[in-house]
Order: sequence, then structure tokens, then C-alpha cells
Amino acid sequence: MKQNEGWVHLLNQRLLQKNADYYINNASIAGETTGGGLSRLETLLKNKSIDHLIIELGGNDGLRGYSPKAIKNNLLQMITLAQNKNIKVSIYKIKITPNYGARYNKMFEQVFIDVAKEKSVTLLPFFVEVVATDPKLMQNDGIHPNAKAQPTIAKYVEKQLQGIFE
Repeated sequence: MKQNEGWVHLLNQRLLQKNADYYINNASIAGETTGGGLSRLETLLKNKSIDHLIIELGGNDGLRGYSPKAIKNNLLQMITLAQNKNIKVSIYKIKITPNYGARYNKMFEQVFIDVAKEKSVTLLPFFVEVVATDPKLMQNDGIHPNAKAQPTIAKYVEKQLQGIFE
């Protein structure tokens, strides 16, 4: 999928048309884990003017079976880095496929709830859920949304962010 087909680009186009006071700067890297995000975050926060950090990481950690404790630790450190610079933070709840079993999935999903509560940040709902149940909107892997899903995700995320930014 081309970058201009993705939900972040589509959302920024919508925000531009509405003369919104904010835009989304997508610093994601395909396949990124919370450890990778943590290792890059300090430099990102130094080199950009950021008012609000939205963390959407953890899915690749879960798919690799990483320890929920390690995921939580990485997320807590990322939030602390941002909060120490007076940057507001929101975090997306992430869900993964059930192949690791109910126990791991429950522990994995609880990480995001616990982190948001512990750091007093906004917990946003899993945004892929809005398209995940429609096979026509998912890539063949059944995990990643396809290009057809991107406008739906953009609208969904825009609605979630209105409560934060407007």
C-alpha cells in the first residue's frame, strides 16, 4: 500500500480540509515493537515539536509472544519520556489474534489498560476492530487492513481524536 493510501494520510487530508488545529505526524515503522519505539522516541521528541504523543505499538510484540511485563515496561518508559517534556500522551489498546491462547491474550490486552491507568493517559479503543471482522477490508494475513479499509479507519480515528483535540 502506498503511503498516500494509508489512514494517517487520509486523516490529515480531512483535517486540512476542515482547517483543524492539528495534524498527525506518523513516525511508525512497519514491524516496529515497543522496544524499537522506545529506542527511537527520545530522538523523535528532540527533533519535532510535539504537543501530543499517540502511542500505537505492541501488536508486533504480541505476535512474537513477548512478555507482557516487558511490553508494559517499554510503554511506561515511552510515556515517561513524553510526560517529562510536558507532552500529553494517549495510547491505543491493541489486540492480537487468538493463537497464543486466552491466558496470554488477556494478559496482553490488560497491559494497555494498566499502563493508561498507571500513567493517567487516555486509552483509545483498538482502531482496527472497526474493519477487522470484514475479510474484504483485510489483507490476506487477516491481521492488517487493506487499502479499502483505510478511509473507514481514518474516519473512526478522527472521531476518537475529536474528544482529545477539539
